[in-house]
Amino acid sequence: MFDILHRIGVTSSPEAVYDALTTIDGLAGWWTEDTTGDSEVGGVARFRFLPGGFDMKVLETKPAERVLWEVVDGPEEWIGTQVRFELKQEDDCTIVLFRHLGWREPVEFMYHCSTKWASYLLSLKKYVETGTGDPAPRDVQISNWH
Repeated sequence: MFDILHRIGVTSSPEAVYDALTTIDGLAGWWTEDTTGDSEVGGVARFRFLPGGFDMKVLETKPAERVLWEVVDGPEEWIGTQVRFELKQEDDCTIVLFRHLGWREPVEFMYHCSTKWASYLLSLKKYVETGTGDPAPRDVQISNWH
């Protein structure tokens, strides 16, 4: 199995980052404006983008510490993978350790998704720090796949 890994620091509290990861309005503020569904444990959150979308089942949340989703619908390469956010306080930053776990093979789409995740994590940072992120469709277009 292969994983996408990223680390960012957000100048804010773990609680503020956690809220951006666990509420529909928060998720729409940094990932995609077209976010619907249920962001509670056991619920399914739906994320739509110009080329398609993903449905994530919320497996676990631990306030100000962790969020874990499983992809239940979307591109074949994503189904069954997990997306994990771990939060920890260091100095005046909340460190976000991001993992997109369980890719079967490192296909070209994985390279694309790694770069897109990085851009969305920067959008998360901007959203929490300033109140305005860069969610789809206002996100950085990195290639012909968006």
